[in-house]
Amino acid sequence: MPRRPKYERRTIPPDPKYGSELLQRFINKVMKRGKKSLAERIVYSALDIVAQRTGQHPLEVFQRAIHNASPLLEVKPRRVGGATYQVPVQVEPHRRVSLAMRWLIQSARNRSGYKFVDKLAAEIIDAANNTGATIKKRDDTHRMAEANRAFAHYRW
Repeated sequence: MPRRPKYERRTIPPDPKYGSELLQRFINKVMKRGKKSLAERIVYSALDIVAQRTGQHPLEVFQRAIHNASPLLEVKPRRVGGATYQVPVQVEPHRRVSLAMRWLIQSARNRSGYKFVDKLAAEIIDAANNTGATIKKRDDTHRMAEANRAFAHYRW
């Protein structure tokens, strides 16, 4: 029996422009130092660029990017005896989306270029097309889980 109580997740109101809770979570992740209006401006501008470059609805492209970047498996360290094993576990849906968003933003920030808006738009398009640094990060995570499949019986 778990020692910690189960907490209810806060419900996040949908974003004003597209009415998407997923996009609002993404805006909150982009936000730094509480500057939400700046984060909204960045994300909406990036989505406008995505719409121009792809010719598709930007929210659909964004959702496809998040879906493609979401990992199914990850490894968690588990100490057994004196050794620490990397045990592959399935990722819960909420964490899956959070990781995808975090990786998307991180990859966009690490891209070369001047404006974050352009870098974010390019990374969203790349992730939607199953390419780019975000997808590489997901594949590396899956590869690590696959390599440590022998320790799956240590799952708790």
